[in-house]
Amino acid sequence: MTNIDYDIVIIGGSIAGYQAALRATQLHAKVALIVSADFSDNYNLNYQYIFSEISQTTQKYYNLVNLGIYEKNIHLNPEFLNLNKGLFYANAISKNINQINSLPNLSAQGVDIIVGNGQFKSFGKLSFTVNERRLYSRTYLLANGSRPLIPNISGLDAIKYLTLANIWQFLEKNTLPKNWVIIGGVPQSIEIAQVLARCGCQVTLIVKYSSILPNLDAEIAQLLTAQLESDGVRVLTQTQVTQVRQIDHKKWVQAGNQAIETDEIFICAGQQPNLESLNLPAVGVKWNQRHLVVNEKLQTTNHRIYACGDALGGYDIQNIGNYEANIAVKNALFFPRLKVNYESVPWGIYSQPKVSQVGLTEKQAKNQYFQKQVLVFKQYFKTATSSQIQGEITGICKLVILENGKILGCSILGIAAEELINLISLAILQNIKIQHLAKLSPIYPSFSEILMETAREWHRQRINQNRTFPELLLSFFNYRRDWNL
Repeated sequence: MTNIDYDIVIIGGSIAGYQAALRATQLHAKVALIVSADFSDNYNLNYQYIFSEISQTTQKYYNLVNLGIYEKNIHLNPEFLNLNKGLFYANAISKNINQINSLPNLSAQGVDIIVGNGQFKSFGKLSFTVNERRLYSRTYLLANGSRPLIPNISGLDAIKYLTLANIWQFLEKNTLPKNWVIIGGVPQSIEIAQVLARCGCQVTLIVKYSSILPNLDAEIAQLLTAQLESDGVRVLTQTQVTQVRQIDHKKWVQAGNQAIETDEIFICAGQQPNLESLNLPAVGVKWNQRHLVVNEKLQTTNHRIYACGDALGGYDIQNIGNYEANIAVKNALFFPRLKVNYESVPWGIYSQPKVSQVGLTEKQAKNQYFQKQVLVFKQYFKTATSSQIQGEITGICKLVILENGKILGCSILGIAAEELINLISLAILQNIKIQHLAKLSPIYPSFSEILMETAREWHRQRINQNRTFPELLLSFFNYRRDWNL
């Protein structure tokens, strides 16, 4: 009988792979993490996240300057974000994060780090060979990460363009070009479009869908588009790029019936998994250009091989990859019983204001349930004391609820959106109904009051729907019961 070297072998140096290795060793498993020979800063915190915080902090400063509360600092440009200083600061933060989330840290906790490129073997027992060493494991986890997906556009292979793989290095080493065309509708394309616009660039964002992001609530998407346009981003939706050309040292993009001249082209149309070199067909694992084929337990078509993160397709969002890594590791090490449920997993866009979403959108809920069963409540950030104090009154919180109070989803555009959505995510996960959510007594003032007001609005509407006195009386007693009054 073949000896087993490990309980789990994790293939890929992505952030999800790192988190999976950390979780597996915490569960006292014998773990190996294989990272490619050209591994570099794969754990870098995305620069656009840092830039969002820099931009928001800078905007608050300018608001206070305009009010006369702060004296104007001559070292800050009052109109545009200083790109060079921002990149320097972002790079410093990334280095700090890398020291915390480092391979030596994993190694110190008992994970075997193997550097090299390998593949599955199709003969004999299932194994993975790297550096001429054959690794036997009870299970394997694919966490290879991804690379930019390059669309099929005529002339693109004949010119230089930028992707997520090299844009930040380009910005660090080159003078900032004035004109940009960004092709693709994903969270990262929106984030970078806004950053460049706030640095004083002329930016055109081209999206082939009718909405800036097809998975985003339609109303929130419209508000986000309006914000981008107010920042100077030209947004073209339902527009297909058919060809690109370079003429007299200038690049031209044919977008629909428009020819756009630009200095730089940034391709951000999604990601594709790094799987070609692993010899997956030989071990019965099916995949295509966009994603692996997996079941709800994150098993591939070979039940001993699991997957998580970018290899599964969809948006490249870190917390979703971490969620998948946790599910996949537990299923791989123990009896595979856990299933992924994305309804309670939030995701967001690091725009300004930020956008976050969890569960069903209004349209999805009305398609899934009877329309009369679905209730939609909105609260605007201008009604919150904290928003008024901080001068960040642009924003909306939109809750989608069933008649019985079950929370189906939430979409938020506004300051602290990424924090507020976590409360709703927990409520959905624990099946906490809207009538119980307002029992929370948050510190005042805080942005959480937006959620509390939404819960109270549900109660007000519920009472108003009952017109007769007996019904109002019954509703009153139900109200007291629900609130333990």
